[in-house]
Amino acid sequence: MIDAISFPNLGITLNHVGKSFQIFGFEIAFYGIIIGIAMVCGVALAMEVARRTKQDPEFYFDLAMIAIFTSLIGARIYYVVFSWDLYKGNLWEILDFRSGGLAIYGGIIAGVLTAYLVAKWKKKRFFLVADTACTGLILGQIIGRWGNFFNREAFGDYTNNLLAMRLPIDAVRGGEVTQNMMDHLMTIEGVNYIQVHPTFLYESLWNLGVLIFLLWYTKRKKFEGEVFWLYLMGYGLGRMWIEGLRTDQLLFPVLGFPVSQALAGFLVLVSLTIIVWKRIQLRKQKRAGSTNE
Repeated sequence: MIDAISFPNLGITLNHVGKSFQIFGFEIAFYGIIIGIAMVCGVALAMEVARRTKQDPEFYFDLAMIAIFTSLIGARIYYVVFSWDLYKGNLWEILDFRSGGLAIYGGIIAGVLTAYLVAKWKKKRFFLVADTACTGLILGQIIGRWGNFFNREAFGDYTNNLLAMRLPIDAVRGGEVTQNMMDHLMTIEGVNYIQVHPTFLYESLWNLGVLIFLLWYTKRKKFEGEVFWLYLMGYGLGRMWIEGLRTDQLLFPVLGFPVSQALAGFLVLVSLTIIVWKRIQLRKQKRAGSTNE
C-alpha cells in the first residue's frame, strides 16, 4: 500500500507515513502513541495551571488517573450507541478498542461527570476544578487529533483549498469516500488519490486558538466556571462547522442529522446563556453593593 500523504497546495509531500510499527513482533499504532502523548501533556498543563492559581496540582494528577479511564469508556459508548449497526451482530467487537471507534464528546461527557463526582468526594469546588481541567483537556484534543492524520480518517469532502490533503484511496475506509471525491479522483503514477478537507487539522488549529484564549482569560474570569463554559462554547463553535465537513459523521437514527453537530450547537447555546445570565447577576450584585454603601 502507498503510504504517502501530501498537501499539494502547500508543496508538502510526506512519502512514508505509516499507521503503525512493530517491536518484537507486536504492532504499535501511532494513533495510540499520539493519544498517550496527548494525555500526558494535558495532565501536565492542568497541573501547571493549578500551581499558577494556587491550587494543589496533585489533585489534578489523581483526577486524571480516574478521568482518563472513564473518558475512554465514555468515548467508546458514545461511538457504539450511534454506530449500533456495526456492533449489533457481534457484541464482543464493542470491547475491541484496537479496531478504532472513539467519539470525543462521549469522552468529554464522561470526564465532566467524573470531575464532578471526584470534586464532591474530595470536597473541592467543581467549577474551579472544571476551569482548571478544561485547559488540559483541550490541549489533549489538539494533540490527539493528529492520531487521525496517521489513521487517514476524520477528513472532509473534496476541496482544492490551500490546506487540501491528498490521500491514496486504498489507504482510507471505503465508507468515507463520497461521489464528489470520486468525481475529482486523481491518478498519479498509477495510484488513485482523493483530495479532501483535513478536518483533523482544522480542529487542531481551532482548538489551539481556544486554548490560548482560555489561558489568557483564566486570571481575568468573572466567576468560577466561566472558563469551563467558554471552553464548551469555543470548542462547540468550531465543532459545529467542522463536523459539517466530515464524511464519517455519527448520525441520529431516522433523522439523519449529525449527532456531534447538534450537541455542539446545544452546548454553545447553553454556555452562552449561562455566561450572560451570570454576568447580569454579578452586575446586579455590584449595583446593590454600591447602593448599600
